Amino acid sequence: MDKVLILGASGGLGSALAAGFEARGAEVDRLSRSVDGFDVTDAGAVERHLSRRGPYTRVVVATGALEIDGAAPEKSVKGLDRQAMLDQFALNAVGPALVLAHAHTLLNRNGPGVLAVLSARVGSIGDNRIGGWISYRSAKAAVNQIVRTASIELARTHKQAAVVALHPGTVATAFTEKYLGRHPSVPPARAADELITVMDGLGPAQTGKFFDYSGAEVPW
Repeated sequence: MDKVLILGASGGLGSALAAGFEARGAEVDRLSRSVDGFDVTDAGAVERHLSRRGPYTRVVVATGALEIDGAAPEKSVKGLDRQAMLDQFALNAVGPALVLAHAHTLLNRNGPGVLAVLSARVGSIGDNRIGGWISYRSAKAAVNQIVRTASIELARTHKQAAVVALHPGTVATAFTEKYLGRHPSVPPARAADELITVMDGLGPAQTGKFFDYSGAEVPW
């Protein structure tokens, strides 16, 4: 039986992922800020919640936000706000890094496992054609590098693990509700099902890579 940890489990996609794994017969642990006080930007909270957990066959970091404290994505670099950018990095890059610091105990050392961090295609440097959203883009590009680096280090001890970044597409949640008119969206349950299917196909040959909801590799 799969044993799964969902971080950010009270969010639209996080809760759908938890439900999707349970529907497949997995044992699911949930952590969130609103229910459990799991604040991914608080190193002490991450340590308290994760230091005694594991091992799991699946760990999904589904934390993150497009807007923080009402700061919308910038239309151009001219709209950059220092605090808004720092907040984006704290939540979308530093937070997942604090989780990955526990990857060696969260994943089984002697068996297969997947640790997936939800990223975003807009964090791809190679795929950026239109500019804008510099704080969010940069934080997601940073978390992609964090995932890549952690995957290299974990491969030395966890030979069967895959540590990856995943792009879920535009999911119809509170996270994206102001932006749904700009991009096609899918319900959380469908997005979760697609991501679980992608994770089912991951192994050590895919570790350190960035995939979208269809399983296609996204350029860094």
